[in-house]
Amino acid sequence: MKTNSCFWDSSAVVPLCCTQDTSQALRLVIRRIPHMVAWWGTPVEVRSALSRLLRDRDLTVRQHRQASDRLDMVRVSWREVQPTERVRDLAETLPATYGLRAMDSFQLAAALIWCNEKPKGRLFACDDVRLIEAAEKVGFDVVP
Repeated sequence: MKTNSCFWDSSAVVPLCCTQDTSQALRLVIRRIPHMVAWWGTPVEVRSALSRLLRDRDLTVRQHRQASDRLDMVRVSWREVQPTERVRDLAETLPATYGLRAMDSFQLAAALIWCNEKPKGRLFACDDVRLIEAAEKVGFDVVP
């Protein structure tokens, strides 16, 4: 297994930024495998999730600010998969094949581009049931 880096879906980045049920497990993953890879749109998705948590009063204003600051710190070190035509072409096939929503399709397509469409032995950090299932079906090892 190639464990020197891991693709991080937005659903796994959010618990790195604020306390959630999977935060501890995902923090262990990042300590063990510190090289993060993320999709170009991940910061938008994470900020959207953090804003929703604030609106729903699951985060205070202070916690929201701290979570945003953590995202900024994490983002500095990750490698970002850029939006290319190949990412879009792959993403277009995924909703029908795996029942994914649009943004999850982009996440999985970006992960496939990262590993040159050879996901066997590659790690995919995710906290979304439907996306976990799709990532496993294409061949990723999903963590935590």
